Amino acid sequence: MTSFQNIVPFKSGTASETAHAHIIRSDAEALEIAQRLAEEFKQTAVARDAQRILPFEEIEAYSQSGLWAITVPKAYGGADVSSYTVAQVIAMMSGADGSIGQIPQNHFYALEVLRNTGTEQQKQKLYAEVLQGARFGNALAEFKTKSASQKQTVISPKADGYEINGEKFYCTGSLFAHRIPTLVKDAEGNEFLAFLPRDSQGLELADDWSGFGQRTTGSGTVKFHRVPVAAEDVIPFGTAFSEPTLVGPFAQIMHAAIETGIARAAFEETLVRVRQARPWIDSGVEHAIDDPLTKFELGRIIADVRASEVLLKQAGRSIDAARPQPTAENVAKASLDVAKVRAHSSETALKASSKLIELAGSRGSQRADGLDRFWRNARVHTLHDASRWKYYFIANYLLNGVLPPRRGTL
Repeated sequence: MTSFQNIVPFKSGTASETAHAHIIRSDAEALEIAQRLAEEFKQTAVARDAQRILPFEEIEAYSQSGLWAITVPKAYGGADVSSYTVAQVIAMMSGADGSIGQIPQNHFYALEVLRNTGTEQQKQKLYAEVLQGARFGNALAEFKTKSASQKQTVISPKADGYEINGEKFYCTGSLFAHRIPTLVKDAEGNEFLAFLPRDSQGLELADDWSGFGQRTTGSGTVKFHRVPVAAEDVIPFGTAFSEPTLVGPFAQIMHAAIETGIARAAFEETLVRVRQARPWIDSGVEHAIDDPLTKFELGRIIADVRASEVLLKQAGRSIDAARPQPTAENVAKASLDVAKVRAHSSETALKASSKLIELAGSRGSQRADGLDRFWRNARVHTLHDASRWKYYFIANYLLNGVLPPRRGTL
């Protein structure tokens, strides 16, 4: 059964029941399509945020464009674009609409787990669905445990496969998904990722996300009551981190890209607003663009934005350099390079989005303009991980040679 609150009708089912998506063949094509779509999504971003209009049409266009399949390996028919290209695509989308930028993050994350722990048969099946336009959501986090590392959603063997019982929260993208990759554990504590069809019996979705930012990510609750799942749709999860893989740094570079995209967009909007603003009374100039202290602030912001962008590119290259043969050392380097941009982009997105309103002046507070959405989106998204711990892991490696932990939250 499926429970919705204020959700438009959605066509469920597997990708074979949907229109076939375009297949992207190169990094350059991916970036060109992303730029075009981002410009389209930007036009209605303020209204979606203000009225909390879930972007069903936009997400359909996004996945049908082929952009949700760009990490599928070439051997299975995909473009297998670079990690930096994935980051650029997400940054573009996040600049246009922070919610749309975040929605496919866990889709790509699930595909990266599949790349590392899935069987050949599972890869052929799930990659084919994605190439046809399937979207994966997520049901990873839990809200009612004492710590984020604890999980209570369980998978149990049955005569014809398995069943799942439990509850998840912050399930970004699941309202728009065809499958919901769900993190579960068995009686022995082993973790798995179950790729559940969205219309599975006993699976209940609730549109109860009420965050003040990232308002239209659809990050609500998913409940599982004796949900059946076939063995072929369950893959190991724990080995994605017990062995040297790029699942962790790849997951984190996408989060950094979301924040970098928000920061860049906030800065560009600041330029527009400063040109419209009045100068401060003590500046002695006629136009805000000639105000020396405004110029000082703009210079500081663009330096930080550009630094985040450079760090993002460096992190992407580190991931791609390690991909042919991941080792403890090169995965650690990739993780640390991603930690650098993750920490920096968190602070930059918050600073740039706050300075936007400050430099726009009192006019920047008008609800109709929706300038506060940049800060609200940045503030909520940066709660995923604490930048202070990123700095800790970076320093601990530099001082003591301690490799960072392998997990999706570094």
